[in-house]
Amino acid sequence: MLSGVRDLVLPASQRRSLDELAQDLDLSSGDTGSKRSAFWTMLTLSSVIAAAGVLTDSTATVIGAMIIAPLSTPIMSIALGSVQRRRIGAIRVVLAACALVIVVGMLFALVLPETYDLLSNSQIASRTSPGLMDLVAALATGLAGAVALARRDVAAVLPGVAIAISLVPPLVVAGVCLGKLTGALALGALVLFVSNFFALVFGGMVVFAALGRRTRADRAGGRLARRTYAAMGALFVVVFVPLAANTALTLLISSWTTRAKSVAEQWLDGTPGASVSSVDMSSHTMYIHVRAPGDLPPVQTLLDRLEGRVPDGIPVVVDSAKGRSIDVGTVGDRPPRAERSRPGGP
Repeated sequence: MLSGVRDLVLPASQRRSLDELAQDLDLSSGDTGSKRSAFWTMLTLSSVIAAAGVLTDSTATVIGAMIIAPLSTPIMSIALGSVQRRRIGAIRVVLAACALVIVVGMLFALVLPETYDLLSNSQIASRTSPGLMDLVAALATGLAGAVALARRDVAAVLPGVAIAISLVPPLVVAGVCLGKLTGALALGALVLFVSNFFALVFGGMVVFAALGRRTRADRAGGRLARRTYAAMGALFVVVFVPLAANTALTLLISSWTTRAKSVAEQWLDGTPGASVSSVDMSSHTMYIHVRAPGDLPPVQTLLDRLEGRVPDGIPVVVDSAKGRSIDVGTVGDRPPRAERSRPGGP
């Protein structure tokens, strides 16, 4: 059955040879000088383009950086070397490449003002809080990339794979966050990169092994090196645990904000023309954004109603359309509230 699936996905007439794969993926074979020159040149340029796109919040520019970034080549080379049980030095290349991209991001962070809000940038915010669905998408993309490499007739999909897997932008974001001394955000971006790295290596190992692209010594052994299995298992745990935790936290926060919005709507029910526009959480504080033509009801009533609907200890702030921000207090506590005026919204 497995052989039938392999022949369906990888028809014999379209399978690439081992020499062809090695020629494309192994930077240490063939014309190594030209390969390495092209790799480091394009990686540096793609890093600069990605950094510029991230800081200008330009999706099109970031996509352009993804397409020309060559980082997937040594990563897939790791997969091929693992299946062949052959050392080709690709891991050192990947580590050096990651360091280069992160440094570029840190250098670009120097131009940002001290008051710059990283999470207000969608290119940064979307890459610092990955979840399990990001891993699922990455695994599918990794398999697609490996199949595209292994077949002669679908190589045209590789630019799409490069866009979907997103390798350089998360590293740039990690560098920018490190440059702004926000380690938690940088860690989130690094977790996203590691999940994409794992997906590419895993996809490559599955597809290349299905092709039978292993050395005779490896066939005699009948399995991959134990250290490769152990490394992949450890990497999966490193990726899965934080992604699962972040996904659970995201679902919890979504539940809390939904309940808080329902409570706030009941709180405003007797105020003509008043409504709740949105509820969100930022920096462990819950923000309830409301529109009201007149005065708001007593905020202590809102705080009392939130008890039991959201966890105790969460500070609550009501932002009104009039530019006022009211510190309601902390759920489960009774501190005196303070009201302050500030221009603009939250």
